[in-house]
Amino acid sequence: MRSRLSASIPPVAALATLLVHLVGNPHYGFFRDELYFIICGFHPAWGYVDQPPVVPLLAAGSQLFGHSLFFLRAIPALFAAASVYTTCLLAVELGGGVFAEFFAALVAAVTPVLMDFGTKLTTDTVGLLLWPLMALLVLRIVKGADPRWWLAVGVILGVGLESKYSIAFLTVGIVVGLLVVPQRRALLTPWFLGGMLVAAALAAPNFAWQAAHGYPMWTLLLHAGEYKDEALTPLQYVATQALITHPLLAPVWIVGLVALLRRGEAHFLGVAYLLVIAQMIALHGKHYYAGDIYPIPIAAGAVTIEAWTRRAVGWRTLLAVYALAAGIALVPLLMPVLHERAMAAYDGFAQRAFTREVNLARAERTDIGSLPPDWGDMHGWPQLAAAVARVYTSLPPEQRARAAILARNYGEAAAIDFFGPQYGLPPALSGHNQYWLWGTRGFDGNVVIDVHGDCDEHLFRDRRVAARFSNPWGRPFENGFDISVCEGITTPLTAYWPKLRRYI
Repeated sequence: MRSRLSASIPPVAALATLLVHLVGNPHYGFFRDELYFIICGFHPAWGYVDQPPVVPLLAAGSQLFGHSLFFLRAIPALFAAASVYTTCLLAVELGGGVFAEFFAALVAAVTPVLMDFGTKLTTDTVGLLLWPLMALLVLRIVKGADPRWWLAVGVILGVGLESKYSIAFLTVGIVVGLLVVPQRRALLTPWFLGGMLVAAALAAPNFAWQAAHGYPMWTLLLHAGEYKDEALTPLQYVATQALITHPLLAPVWIVGLVALLRRGEAHFLGVAYLLVIAQMIALHGKHYYAGDIYPIPIAAGAVTIEAWTRRAVGWRTLLAVYALAAGIALVPLLMPVLHERAMAAYDGFAQRAFTREVNLARAERTDIGSLPPDWGDMHGWPQLAAAVARVYTSLPPEQRARAAILARNYGEAAAIDFFGPQYGLPPALSGHNQYWLWGTRGFDGNVVIDVHGDCDEHLFRDRRVAARFSNPWGRPFENGFDISVCEGITTPLTAYWPKLRRYI
């Protein structure tokens, strides 16, 4: 029977996490991907080129009553809070007491990759809750809980697959982990099969959508690996796991991983972690793709550390202060809480002090500007829509009535679609990812406002630069580009459209 103090820690820790994120999250502006999710969500479908439907629908739902960065960022704040709550429950299930709950909650709340997933809305955000919750329920089943809980595990897996496919790696890890230990008997029940059927039923619509469209997600991943993402050796990938979880905090989950591998009923969770990392390495996944798994070894680490300090209570205070101080030091890199100039100075100091670590932790082969990439991608989007609107309204009425707006990437296109209606702008076109599938939207292409392109000289008879967009706090490639007006298309846009497809 848990004490009243023990039972109060999960909700208090979750509430504290929620409040911190509600205060720290909604600054700067909408992130590039957030805008894209919103626009995708306003075009409901069972799938999209580069993500399943749950996150776009959540993003669009947050904007039903008007533009609100606060409501959008409240979504990851809620998932971060729920993740901390579940981490506490995992600590209890692993045999932890009050300190284990508290310390697990603290470390999970300030671990960089988890804090990042709780700051802005990404496809990893939903996994903040679903990955540790799946582990918790399976652990309870292994320890003797009603096997009908496999149906709930199936729901978690199905919803997870409709959020981001990577939860499949955790599922493989858990099942294989159970198969190699005596607790495999937990799988020998029709309820396990029932849970997998529930998951399959929930995930089927998205997989059917992907099949109907030629599996564009697979094409995108292949292109990203070849042209965009940083390639890491297995040793580098393992090293980045310590970086994204904070080198000063990583010992907690490392201790927890060792503890999981050494204890009977939870051994499968340690094996699951190793298999998830192995799968990510084999498939050249980005270093943060496994980020949602860390509440599990963090909880185990907290339980182990609690046992170590049972007769040295003073160490517990020191460890808590240490974890909090280590986490706070990186908050400006994980929450947009500093003014841009202060943030640029802070980031510059971090890059100079930890050059090798920063280079190793980079996920993509792109230039870094004055601000960290994610912070740069929160700047300039309303200004871009306004600049395009000035060009659009400058056109003669007969040209304006048929003018299409062609953007180079989904971030620019989504910004125009999100902020453009207030200026009367038509929906944007782009060959990038989901925008390519939406096609030409009925435009013939005889008049095109080309955003960040150069109007293929073989396609148009005339091109003139109408404006130059400046975005000093944005990413380098989103600053100082032309907005052109192109006229006289020589090939029907519908015939040329297949050449514009860019899945990456």
